[in-house]
Amino acid sequence: MQIIADVGGIPGKDCRGFCKYCYFRKVTDGDPFGCKFCSPNRVGCDHCSTGVRETKNQFIPPFMVVGSVQNSLMMGDYRDQDLKVNISGGGDVSCYPHLLEIAGAFKQLELPIHLGYTSGKGIDDAKMAEDLLSMGVEEVTFTVFSTDLKLRRKWMGDKNPEESMKALKLFCESCEVHAASVIVPGANDEEKLFQTCSDLEEWGAKAFILMRFANFGNQGLILGNEPIIDGLTTHSLEEFEKLVRQVNKEFNLRVTGTPVCDPENDTPFAISKNKNQEYLEILSEVTSEATILTSKVAAPFIKKIINKIGADELVNVVTADKDIGCLITQKDLEKIDLQDLKETVLIPGRAFVHDKKAEEILSRDGVERLVARGPDKLSVDGEMSGTLSQKDVLKTELIAFQDLIEAINFFGVRKKVN
Repeated sequence: MQIIADVGGIPGKDCRGFCKYCYFRKVTDGDPFGCKFCSPNRVGCDHCSTGVRETKNQFIPPFMVVGSVQNSLMMGDYRDQDLKVNISGGGDVSCYPHLLEIAGAFKQLELPIHLGYTSGKGIDDAKMAEDLLSMGVEEVTFTVFSTDLKLRRKWMGDKNPEESMKALKLFCESCEVHAASVIVPGANDEEKLFQTCSDLEEWGAKAFILMRFANFGNQGLILGNEPIIDGLTTHSLEEFEKLVRQVNKEFNLRVTGTPVCDPENDTPFAISKNKNQEYLEILSEVTSEATILTSKVAAPFIKKIINKIGADELVNVVTADKDIGCLITQKDLEKIDLQDLKETVLIPGRAFVHDKKAEEILSRDGVERLVARGPDKLSVDGEMSGTLSQKDVLKTELIAFQDLIEAINFFGVRKKVN
């Protein structure tokens, strides 16, 4: 169990400048997208406007950060729980000016610490890592990009790469480190990637998360900032999955990838594998017609599962031109061929589109369609699956697909197959 200690922070401002590959680079203000949190008659809320752009979240005063954790402890029933406090934020936690202060406060509360995503760019002296370890840091999630100092200086803007890498080595030797790298073709892949993996393995890192670099709208850039790097061609989904599996095979690290894949836990969509066929028998029967509108990553897996449970005569799967389902927007819906849609359409629960607007767009051919949201997630991504067992993954997916089937049966057009 982890309690979040949110220190705030704005990407680019509170991390000593944007990394060249940063998802938030070139982001400007724009109209709200719409989402499930919006009121029924208004497009826009904090979540789908300033929230998704992370432009307003200043660093939070230390007394408020500590107070929030204390309140969580008082309000929650955490007896007999294995507790950790996760220090995280929108910037880089190593750049938070009061990091040592709040770490000291959590030590007094006898709370072990998980240092959430940091690139180490705020570490000017590796002694800072020693101090944090002495204050109870037991887990660190560290964006390494590359252990090559020149690459870190060039691509991350790390002014003290020697110290940040010394700090990472100390963390690896003394606590549980989950390293992460955004993989940019021609920069930190191939030989550079394998050297980074070799260093992490030698230092004692536990896990390594590979993140495919997104450079275009259909890969997930929805903030009007594509391309992040002009003229750069990114890995295809197939190329990236092959790379993840190759790294997993070569090194003694717990390797996962996002948006694909986890070679050990078979995610995403472990229940689609033939060896897990028996688990699908637990799911309820599909009794209504509906269309599942989803992403390019998820579509083939969902189709396979729908076929396996014998629901393909009632349910069809339509693919939007977006790799990740929760980043589907109004623009993606406008490109859908309406002839492929049934009278009920289920969209991803976290899609960035207003409910009423989605119905208008998907009914503009004169067919009045009901648009409803499915579960927020149908599987787990690489960042999550690496912390779960195969049993946990299967349980999570089965619960999600049961929720999906219940939504199909509730919102869909009832029709009994002969």
